[in-house]
Amino acid sequence: MPKPTFFNLREEKRSRLIDAAREEFSRVSLYEASISNILKMAGIPRGSFYQYFEDKEDAFFFLVGEHARERFEHFTSLLREYKGDLFEASRELFRMVLQHSRASDQNRFMRNVLLNMNYKIEKTFTQHLTKETLDQRYAEVYHLIDRSLLNIQTREDLYHLLQINTAITFHNLVKSISDELTVEEALNKYDREIHMIRKGVSM
Repeated sequence: MPKPTFFNLREEKRSRLIDAAREEFSRVSLYEASISNILKMAGIPRGSFYQYFEDKEDAFFFLVGEHARERFEHFTSLLREYKGDLFEASRELFRMVLQHSRASDQNRFMRNVLLNMNYKIEKTFTQHLTKETLDQRYAEVYHLIDRSLLNIQTREDLYHLLQINTAITFHNLVKSISDELTVEEALNKYDREIHMIRKGVSM
């Protein structure tokens, strides 16, 4: 997490620092990124960086966490739009992320994030789908999903279904970026895999 001084920055300066960090993490992976480059782009003295973040990992995971939070908020909005249909909401989110990534510099940032995926990055991305978070936001998540469309009995079952759904979505995002699939190709692959989960594979 950024230090309190980061959140006390004027909005313009904070945005400039965030944009510079995102640009650097879009250019190269976390491990190749340079704090000096971030500061140069942001126009901030080197010593100031450590007033706001512990290190470059701290800045990187803040950006990943913010991206995950925005996607989670978008997901809950789509659940409302699709009247609680988990799979349709997930498909639309997947499609929109793909299209957005191809239409802006977010593609380079997401490409570096997804292609250098490890446990810590995945955990940061999925922090809003942990059992603890879902329990805290029960009314916002569990009540948004139309469970009459699903063959599940308990909140625990729904939690595990969300984890499976997230894993499939992540896998397909990584695959679509690494293999440079078109949006249509990526959606066809995603639809096949989600269809198997939605319908089940047992006779």
